[in-house]
Amino acid sequence: MPAEPLPQFLSSIKLKYVKLGYQYLANHMLTFLLIPVMVGAFLEAAKIGPDELVSLWRSLGINAIHALCTVLLVVVVATAYFMSRPRPVYLVDYACFQPARNCRVPFATFFEHARLMPFFDEKSVRFQVRILERSGLGEETCLPPANHYIPPCPSMEASRAEAHLVIFSAIDDLIAKTGLKPKDIDILVVNCSLFSPTPSLSAMIINKYKLRSNIMSFNLSGMGCSAGLISVDLARDLLQAHPNSYALVVSTEIITPNYYAGNERSMLLPNCLFRMGAAAVLLSNRRRERARAKYRLLHVVRTHKGADDRAYRCVYEEEDGDGNSGIKLSKDLMAIAGEALRSNITDVGPLVLPVTEQLRFLASLVARRLLGSRGWKPYIPDFKRAFEHFCIHAGGRAVIDELQLNLRLSAAHVEASRMALHRFGNTSSSSLWYELAYIEAKGRMRRGDRVWMIGFGSGFKCNSAVWRSLRTVATPVDGPWSDSIHRYPVHIPEVVKLL
Repeated sequence: MPAEPLPQFLSSIKLKYVKLGYQYLANHMLTFLLIPVMVGAFLEAAKIGPDELVSLWRSLGINAIHALCTVLLVVVVATAYFMSRPRPVYLVDYACFQPARNCRVPFATFFEHARLMPFFDEKSVRFQVRILERSGLGEETCLPPANHYIPPCPSMEASRAEAHLVIFSAIDDLIAKTGLKPKDIDILVVNCSLFSPTPSLSAMIINKYKLRSNIMSFNLSGMGCSAGLISVDLARDLLQAHPNSYALVVSTEIITPNYYAGNERSMLLPNCLFRMGAAAVLLSNRRRERARAKYRLLHVVRTHKGADDRAYRCVYEEEDGDGNSGIKLSKDLMAIAGEALRSNITDVGPLVLPVTEQLRFLASLVARRLLGSRGWKPYIPDFKRAFEHFCIHAGGRAVIDELQLNLRLSAAHVEASRMALHRFGNTSSSSLWYELAYIEAKGRMRRGDRVWMIGFGSGFKCNSAVWRSLRTVATPVDGPWSDSIHRYPVHIPEVVKLL
């Protein structure tokens, strides 16, 4: 990723974002005021004896008809309230694709293949090697079979073969875990940014598993690495409208057709960072699923900066001067990502932070407005008090480094992100699920733990999802980390010298 760091949150808090976040507090101020009143009334009522209650009842002159009408009104209001509440959305289980060992791309193989490619000059080869040396990737990341050819074979047939491999493997594992029958799936959401064949990937899944003819299917493309959380948000909205339903969310990125065969440096980065992967997630609003579900979805917050031209073009698919298609990453990418993240966490904060943290932040902001920014240091809320686990999109080492610095996270909090990047590389929208699988494989997920997923993507977007663990998750014996978790965490040096 570009070396330019994210802007420091400590010196770049903007009031317009804070107003959006604290609007939530204002909307719920009546609730905060009524709770102490209700508690006080209950305590006073508890002190009154039975004789005093009877005397009070008679003095009010309330007859049985009035009492019955009051009870019925309370029942009607309570029924309307509970029926209008959002349906809970549970994450029953999920599965991640585990690549075969013959798809591995060790550093030596990557370097040798880059040297043998007929379209790379020596400067491009050395540039890719330097990127790989500092990328944080390990020796076991994988590319699809078509990318192991010299030169790669980005055909439609090879691309479909990769899609079949990664998507069907993940879904098969999910079905085996949950015992779900394909005919029971009511909603299907698939996201893949750069490979959008006809028929669609969602149609491919429907054909393979013979899903129902009335299934609600959606195929999202071009939405970048944060599309996995967009898919979860879409599934959540659909589950609010359709009771007693199952939603299958599939997140992947097909690598085969997207190898860049040119010498434009800003377009060579994806060759070095992106690797194959996929995740299949089963969501449900059936209350009986709560007993076996792993997590409950609490919030999804989406931020889109596409109205800004710089943000819109910072991750852009185009052709270079020689007609080679690829993804161009702007030098402003990190700064734009910081702006999107700043907006997103300001909206997330009031939903998840303790009241004490919010009041401290508000007091700091008011003091800075009155005394000036030089006279008062800004207070950045401590998100470690709101979450036990963090899953930061493993887009690159620089992104994880800057988020750790600006959110004041410890090495343990970003361990899952770093290890997922090291073991699997940047698997795009599915990377968050590899990170969650790492936390579970380490046996760290306890009942009541809260998880914050943060994803970035082209457009430019920053999306967050907040989950609460419904039970202590048993350490799995299978899954993507089954053959390597005993070796992790590993030390990742700043630079791995390849030349």
